[in-house]
Amino acid sequence: MGSRVLSLRMDGDLLDRVRQHAEKRGMSVQDYVVRTLIRDDFDERFQRSVDATEEFYSAPPP
Repeated sequence: MGSRVLSLRMDGDLLDRVRQHAEKRGMSVQDYVVRTLIRDDFDERFQRSVDATEEFYSAPPP
């Protein structure tokens, strides 16, 4: 899998906050943003799986 470039524009206050969060974790801003996106994507996919499982088990038997 190759890498691609994503350009992101944000105001100075947000960049400062992101930089502080990244520094607390010993990460670069780029790594912090990428890991945050990956985590959010996983959380979203996991919640869809939970919803589908609940729907499956709550469906009336045929």
